[in-house]
Formats: sequence, C-alpha cells, structure tokens
Amino acid sequence: MNWKESKKGYETFLRLEKSLSQNSVSAYVNDINKLISFFTEYYPKLTPLEIKLAHLRKFVEWMNLKGVSPRTQARSISGIKSFYKFLLIEEVIESDPTTLLESPKIGRKLPDVLTDEEINQLLEAIDCTKPEGTRNKAILETLYSCGLRVSELVNLKISNLHFEQEFIKVAGKGEKERLVPISKRAIEEIKKYQIGYRKKIKIDRSSENVLFLNRRGRKLSRVMIFTIIKNLAEKIKLEKSISPHTFRHSFASALVKGGADLRAVQEMLGHESILTTEIYTHLDKEFLKNTVYKFHPRS
Repeated sequence: MNWKESKKGYETFLRLEKSLSQNSVSAYVNDINKLISFFTEYYPKLTPLEIKLAHLRKFVEWMNLKGVSPRTQARSISGIKSFYKFLLIEEVIESDPTTLLESPKIGRKLPDVLTDEEINQLLEAIDCTKPEGTRNKAILETLYSCGLRVSELVNLKISNLHFEQEFIKVAGKGEKERLVPISKRAIEEIKKYQIGYRKKIKIDRSSENVLFLNRRGRKLSRVMIFTIIKNLAEKIKLEKSISPHTFRHSFASALVKGGADLRAVQEMLGHESILTTEIYTHLDKEFLKNTVYKFHPRS
C-alpha cells in the first residue's frame, strides 16, 4: 500500500466510521500531507508500511528545524498516531511505530473570555437599521446563550428549535446530538430575525430548514461568522483578539463562575472528557478558592 492509497483509505475511515465533520477530516488529512511531504523528500522509496520509529523521530526533528511551534507539532503527531491506529485496525501493519513517539510538552493555554459588558458593547454596535442587523444580533445572542461551536451554529436547523421548552437540539462533533438550554433573550432575537430579515429573502431550497442565512438565502459560512464578529470588535475598538469560539469560552466561564456543576457544563458544551471542561475553573481564581473553603476539612 502506497501513500496515496493509505491516505484515501484513512480519509474514508474518518468520514464514514468515525463520523467526523469535514473540517476535522481536513485537519487530520493535512497532518498526513505533512508526513508525506517529509518522506517524499528524504525517504522517497519507503512506503507507509515500512516506516519505523526512528524515521518518525527524524520527522519531528524536521518540524523543529522548520520552526513549527510545539502546539502544532503536538497536533501533527496526534494526527499521525491516528493514521497508524487506522492501519493497525485494518491489519495493514502488525505493529504501530508511533507507540513510543513522544509529543512536545506544551502548557495549557487559557482562552480569552469576554465580560458581560463587552458582550453588550458588541451587541449595541450592531446596526439594526440594516437588513442583516437582526440576524447578526440573533447570531451573537445564540452563541453566547448556548455556547455553540461555529460549525454547530451555521448548521442549526429550525426543526431543532424547541422554544416552548426553551431548548435547542445541536448536532456536535461526530454528529452527536445534545440538548442545550436557550435564553429567553436569544429566543426573542431569533424570532425578530425570522419575521424580519429571513422572511424577506428568497430562500434556496437546500437551506429551507437552516436557521441563519445569507442574503442569497443560503447557509452562512463559518468565515462569514468570523467576519461579522471581527468587524464588530473593530467597531468598538476591542483590544482582545476574538472569534466565534470566544463566545463559547465566555459562556462556559460565566457558568463556572456562577457556581454551575462542571458535569452540567460538560454536557452543554458537548465535551467528551471532563478534563476539557476543567480548563474553565482556571479562569476564575475566586471559584477555586471558594471550592477549597467549601469542601476542604481544614477551611
């Protein structure tokens, strides 16, 4: 099996068996492309099945010489480990050469979050006299109210809005569905958008069930959501570098700061591991201090 065949099989495995989104599949395949690029240049005669640990360590050295950051290196090594795990599952190889391949040590980076005041400033900066104003306001309220990933937001369906119960159904990573509470304010803004902007545009047949649409009546792109937020941040001269994911971090941080149960936050964010959710406890020192005071016998 050569590189082209193994990469194609791996891509199919990620899409069909692992049920990953197109963005996740592209990220994993990009890791393999880096590996292929290295071996094509330095070991052109080796197939993926002939690669040993020593070769992979040379690849890591190559990334270092290229100035690749430790975080990106760790991401690439994770992708390569996944690739060889696939080859092992398919019984193409008998042993996994990545078993002893170490990733660089990286510190846990705490995400930037927005204060409630900054959220309000961004919302107030939206020009609701423009047709898309009500849509943009509904987008920001939904991001902050529900802590959605940008991919979850752009794929949000009208049929999954359960406003009477104040819940929405979200299709997360790997098409895993979860129910997330939605605030009354977000519901109100979505309804304004639906009877205003959305009702006045000609909707493409493929996007009839999609909530947030562009002026051509089609599903918004992820890039468009980034652009909307970037423009608003520039308008209010916000010094923080923010993205749609910042609203997700802010949502989680606000809940943890308010004393929410970490398991409940994990469920709403759709995290597989509680360890991913625990990062939000580090954003609030007061929360950590109060936890010790409340639960430690010597406090």
